[in-house]
Amino acid sequence: MTYPVSRRSLLALTAGLSATTLFSGNALAREPKLGTQSPCFHRFMLGDAEVTVVSDGPLPLGNPKGTFTGASDDEIKKMLTDNLLSPDNIVLEQNSPIVNTGDKLVLFDTGMGTAKTFGPTTGRQQKSMAEAGLKPEDIDAVVFTHAHIDHIGGVVDGSGKVLFPNAQYYIAQSDYDYWTDEGRMSGPLKEFIVHARKNLLPVRDRLVFYRDGQEFLPGIQALAAPGHTVGHHIFMISSGDKSFAFLGDLTHHQILLMERPRMEFSYDTDPKQAAESRVRMLDMLAANKIMVMSYHYPWPGLGHVVKSGEGFHYIPQPMQMLL
Repeated sequence: MTYPVSRRSLLALTAGLSATTLFSGNALAREPKLGTQSPCFHRFMLGDAEVTVVSDGPLPLGNPKGTFTGASDDEIKKMLTDNLLSPDNIVLEQNSPIVNTGDKLVLFDTGMGTAKTFGPTTGRQQKSMAEAGLKPEDIDAVVFTHAHIDHIGGVVDGSGKVLFPNAQYYIAQSDYDYWTDEGRMSGPLKEFIVHARKNLLPVRDRLVFYRDGQEFLPGIQALAAPGHTVGHHIFMISSGDKSFAFLGDLTHHQILLMERPRMEFSYDTDPKQAAESRVRMLDMLAANKIMVMSYHYPWPGLGHVVKSGEGFHYIPQPMQMLL
């Protein structure tokens, strides 16, 4: 006896047999699983300058409740889940650009270093630099957006040795004074003060204080954006006819503090001032279509800001290939 078999049935049967073979113990693997990740650097050209972004590793903040305020818990949860993000654990990146101008090698921010305040996944910057073929002794300038623990933590190693021995260091004086003030060590900021003193005091004789609006290095201009800290700045980085803005901690989250830029963030020294700075700077960047790079946005943190209703929208930059 014969049975009619349609073409569709035959294709389904073949697919089923293939799947069975694929997932059965009799399937032969062509290659072993590697179990490794790609190196944590990204490189692109900016006019005549070469920019290498290096990662200090992901920084988990945990549950957003109490950290992001100014919207209800349900609103925050919806913003996250609508964008396929966990509503229970905010994870930030730590992206530092290293700009090779041809004359100088300039690093922006140094990550968490040896501090494990936010867990074991931070402190990768030195490894990422090595993967990118960059040596810490070749860094000519280290520029700090501000003196929080996750931005100045990698100046020294665990023994106190300065990791960028040939660099000049740049920071706002107001931030240096605030975060190295020994008188603040008895309060809730103690860990941040201890960490700042550990990393900034050893290079005090090599610190240069930049000012708002100053082009303190060729092609690098400081723009004051206070509130997150008293001396927080962002930087316009230019070469030829190209430029981008390194935002530091102007905005920590690509959804929450973009859709609702007047929400407040618990790590801000002055949350209301931080929100004013955020809106003012994002308005300017969107209006002028300036490429941005955020320290805490998804790797490698490059994109554009566009106006969207009362807030903003972040559009990631397509990857550039160096040929």
